[in-house]
Amino acid sequence: MFQEKVSANCLNIVTTSTEDGAFQKKGHSARVLSPEEAEKLEKDQVLVSEFKQLKLEKEAQKNWDLFYKRNSTNFFKDRHWTTREFQELKACREKNALYSTERCKVFQCDLTKDDLLDNIPADSVDVVTLIFVLSAIHPDKMHLVLRNIYKVLKPGKCVLFRDYGLYDHAMLRFKSGSKLGENFYVRQDGTRSYFFTEEFLFQLFKAEGYEQVVNEYVQRETVNRKEDLHVPRVFLQSKFQKPFSETSSC
Repeated sequence: MFQEKVSANCLNIVTTSTEDGAFQKKGHSARVLSPEEAEKLEKDQVLVSEFKQLKLEKEAQKNWDLFYKRNSTNFFKDRHWTTREFQELKACREKNALYSTERCKVFQCDLTKDDLLDNIPADSVDVVTLIFVLSAIHPDKMHLVLRNIYKVLKPGKCVLFRDYGLYDHAMLRFKSGSKLGENFYVRQDGTRSYFFTEEFLFQLFKAEGYEQVVNEYVQRETVNRKEDLHVPRVFLQSKFQKPFSETSSC
């Protein structure tokens, strides 16, 4: 694996090979659109009606339940990138002598409504992962999720975040009539997706008391050699820390 710092100002890191052979670049610069892509987004300004938006919000859980019923475990491929990108996950598992699958507590909740304190003690969690979670929640309710998590996270510990970034290929594929709001879209099956900017995420976490550790775009070019397709993927990958009175790192 080869890494190159492009510039001190952009803080970009280019990785020429990953576990699946895809191009990858990290940094604070958003993806630059082609003229055709920019024109397509500029023309797509008509929003889904308020009536339909309220219906989608009401039926959000049902639409996601149907999604997972249709796709089962076949939708998400195991790319083994989580331990590569977030070393905290591997370290937490291996260094904790108390770790045991028999001690794990599994429960279902709506992070926008259900209080995590009903199942988890305050200030007791070492690591929280929000991996492709927040994008499925209405932007007006995202702060409720972060506020809920803040209560159970230990001071000095982190939320590990990865989700869709602005101008990801999935965002550009939406047809006219799919837009719910700025960077917010609905799929044909009724599930919704938000596409994050670095600044939006920073302000979202900051408003709930978190401190930024890392917050950057991950740009990948996935290649389908059989069909000769080059697909630009953009994600936002970040770590936000609950403040602690003394210096502490995630």
